[in-house]
Amino acid sequence: MQEEPSRDLAALVVPQAGRVVATGSLWEPYRLVDADGLTVEPVAAYLRELQAAGRSEPTLRSYGNDLLRWFRFLWAIQTPWSRATRVEARDFCRWMLVAGKAVRPHWRQSASVAPMSTASGKPYAPSVRAHCETVLRGFYEFHLQAGSGPIVNPFPLDRTRRGGRAHSHHNPMEPFRNQRAGLYRPKVPSRVPRSVSDEEFNEIFAKLPSHRDRALVAFYVSTGARASELLSATLAGVDPGRQVIMVVRKGTRELQELPASTDAFVWLRLYQVQMQGLIPKGGRQPLWWTLRQPVRPLTYHAVHRMFERAGQTVGSTATLHSLRHTAAYRMAQDPALPLTDVQFVLGHALLTTTQLYLTPRKEEVIRRVLAHHAEQVRQAHARSAAVQVPGYRAETLDVLFGARS
Repeated sequence: MQEEPSRDLAALVVPQAGRVVATGSLWEPYRLVDADGLTVEPVAAYLRELQAAGRSEPTLRSYGNDLLRWFRFLWAIQTPWSRATRVEARDFCRWMLVAGKAVRPHWRQSASVAPMSTASGKPYAPSVRAHCETVLRGFYEFHLQAGSGPIVNPFPLDRTRRGGRAHSHHNPMEPFRNQRAGLYRPKVPSRVPRSVSDEEFNEIFAKLPSHRDRALVAFYVSTGARASELLSATLAGVDPGRQVIMVVRKGTRELQELPASTDAFVWLRLYQVQMQGLIPKGGRQPLWWTLRQPVRPLTYHAVHRMFERAGQTVGSTATLHSLRHTAAYRMAQDPALPLTDVQFVLGHALLTTTQLYLTPRKEEVIRRVLAHHAEQVRQAHARSAAVQVPGYRAETLDVLFGARS
């Protein structure tokens, strides 16, 4: 048996070498480059394969970031990607679990490569580690079939969890579940989607500084669209008369009309009047633009930072994506709105995904349980006041026990 290399992960410093760059090309939207600015060709080949399979540009960027994390680890331990074994994969998963996130310098600082300070970083979430393990397993599986990588996948499947053939004893009345998981894939806990309460939402909405921001938040909380989907709307995709707005769906890349509230279109009109003459004309032009000159199409990171600043002013930790959960909860709790309609508006492929929003919210559960305890106390006081303990009459005791001396 080959002896494993002694590697001190506690003292390992992973430099911030390389990055994922946006090329602006439709043929190669994103590219992974090393510290010298050279393209990492194995990753480029894998991203081309994903693009041919119909993966969207945000998916390519997400996969590129996971591969960048892996290549930074390999560069730190001085191991070629094609010579990586299960030992390196195991140490990488341990490093993500124990070391945690890196503390990155601000983008205004020097562009020189700075080492990661993992000692003060927050641990990676189980969902991030699980997604990274899936991406790396697919990356090495692709090169294994192409004959350009190692002959053994460093991220294998754990075949000991379920013996025999997958779904060999499947009950046809139950949905299929994943019976093959990665060996180093963590268990991702099922989480209840986090929404924003009405009081917290009103406080954040009152702190929004412009008509554009109010229109954006009103559309997010009424349509349930994802942040990137709403930013894909064009000037021709807005129909105030029918109260619908057309967006590009994230997964299918199809156009879909989403109904929105009346307030959202009122704020949108105020924003358009404010930006009249500053935004280029044309039905294909983007609907959302920056307020600073020169105007540019609004990006996801700018909208995310806008909502984050408004939340910080009121002490809220709500995220931009929580507005989608808020809209979903509001629609799912309406008895007059079928759950299939909510599924269509949210763009879920499975109805079971939409059923997550039938789970009661934490705030509502706490409020109802506290009301239950208060009602129990009130009923106890009412019962004690209604029960009157009668005293014993002296003549009755004389009859029962005889006359007392």
